[in-house]
Amino acid sequence: MGNIKDVKKLEEVAGYQFQNPELLRQALTHSSYANEKRMGKSKCNERLEFLGDAVLELISSEFLFGQHPDMAEGELTKKRASMVCEPSLAMSARDIKLQEFLLLGKGEEFTGGRDRDSITSDALEAVIGAIYLDGGIEQAREFILRFVLNDLENKSLFYDSKTVLQEIVQDQGKIPKYVLTGCTGPDHDKRFFAEVRISGETYGKGKGHTKKAAEQAAAYQAVLLLRKQKVQDVSEKH
Repeated sequence: MGNIKDVKKLEEVAGYQFQNPELLRQALTHSSYANEKRMGKSKCNERLEFLGDAVLELISSEFLFGQHPDMAEGELTKKRASMVCEPSLAMSARDIKLQEFLLLGKGEEFTGGRDRDSITSDALEAVIGAIYLDGGIEQAREFILRFVLNDLENKSLFYDSKTVLQEIVQDQGKIPKYVLTGCTGPDHDKRFFAEVRISGETYGKGKGHTKKAAEQAAAYQAVLLLRKQKVQDVSEKH
């Protein structure tokens, strides 16, 4: 991400052209890179992340306020938290391949920082902050609606999949059981593999950088399978 060509490529994907490309470069500069290059703390993306977080909270709150006119404040707060949580933002960041453009220090690169949810989600917030400074609130709103507040039903299902699965099988008098089936990689970049079993039968498999993430992915596959089976059962009855 060191040249104008790379900036232009990301601008095309994001659908926004910066008047000041240096803002975008800063948004993609992780503190490890800034430290390694002796650029100074103010040159990494943390300040832009701080600003972007506030802009994202405003736009997502406005969005929910309009979409759910009868929802109570407490529910709105919980819903906003799930919509803009770290895993959800990381998923949104990967939709535009943001991780490929990050400027990371060698140590962070070596330990898998490019694929870490915390780093990619922070970078996305920094990009939002950069767009806000460069183009104003309307440009930031357009970006957020297009890349963060999109496909919310599927995102919500994925990150609440263990809860959703629990509710489905409880109606059948059953309990899902999560089994860790494997673990690979060095300590700084482990990959976990899990299965979810219902009455001894495997309904979903998943992998992730934490046990919880692997279980969540397995639950998501199980929910999709159970929903598919339910649709098939209904069609067969008719």
